[in-house]
Amino acid sequence: AARSRSLFLWDDGHPMRFYLRPGLAKLRLAPLVLAGGGRLCRVQEPGAVLLAQPGEVAPDGAVSTEYVAECVKRNQRLPLEPFLLTARGRLAFTEAEDAALLQAVRGQGMVRVSGRALWIELERSGLTRHSWQAMRDRYLRHLLPRLWEPPQTEDPTQIRGLFAAANREFESTESESDSSDVAELSTQDGVRRSPGETASELKTGPEDSAFPDIQLQRQERPQSTCSSSNVVGQVIKTMEHFMEKFAVDLHTVTQAFLKNSGDVEATSYFLQTGQRLDGYPVWSREDDLELQKDDEQVRNKLIAKFGAENVAKRIVFRES
Repeated sequence: AARSRSLFLWDDGHPMRFYLRPGLAKLRLAPLVLAGGGRLCRVQEPGAVLLAQPGEVAPDGAVSTEYVAECVKRNQRLPLEPFLLTARGRLAFTEAEDAALLQAVRGQGMVRVSGRALWIELERSGLTRHSWQAMRDRYLRHLLPRLWEPPQTEDPTQIRGLFAAANREFESTESESDSSDVAELSTQDGVRRSPGETASELKTGPEDSAFPDIQLQRQERPQSTCSSSNVVGQVIKTMEHFMEKFAVDLHTVTQAFLKNSGDVEATSYFLQTGQRLDGYPVWSREDDLELQKDDEQVRNKLIAKFGAENVAKRIVFRES
């Protein structure tokens, strides 16, 4: 289609006025603006659209030079707001772009989210107007923390719901191709436990560092609950701390706790290195199924694999 000669006219028919400091960008854009009916100012005039190149320091209200190019490309006058630059010269993300990012990343594991391949794919697909680096930075630094802002409530039942949702996400998105990526945590009665129910076993004091004999039964160890707002609040803070420290989401933190039987120190080390602090492997669904069997030979194999203390911890963790 022929390029519109009224591309840069306001609705009332007056030409749009642009100011862009002298340079190569101005030489490149001037013919496009003039051909579309716009005007260029020699100095920055009131009411003129201030153009700046992405990446350069720009005052508030500056519009990316990409605005002109995009209008010409689409052969229509576009709204200015989506092309506003931040004070650092970056193209601001719109609410629609934030929503598109959240939708595109939903269900992706943190390995993909933290890497480059996913974001490069999204850039090539034209999901937003931003580079893959900018989209990844936007998600990890701004959108992800908003998803898991601490709930404004002291009601433990509402907080437990947060963990239950995370546990469902953990169970439904687990990779079956990676042996180090454990599957869902099963229970003897086949009922799935929420992280809120298992979080009471997170190591919070010296008393949790020592475990009794492997034959420990539930009645010998008082069972903690999440009925106390203080206990749940401490768990929330621990998980939020890990999310911020390692730039991961709640799903990943929950998964790490399940892999490491709720041990805070071991979980922290695992999130940092991908390995157990004590050198033993992490627990998997298959290991938990084996642990349920009343078979001494199977139990001995698990002890050889994980160590007697870790097996004892796993029994306490699963029964809590």
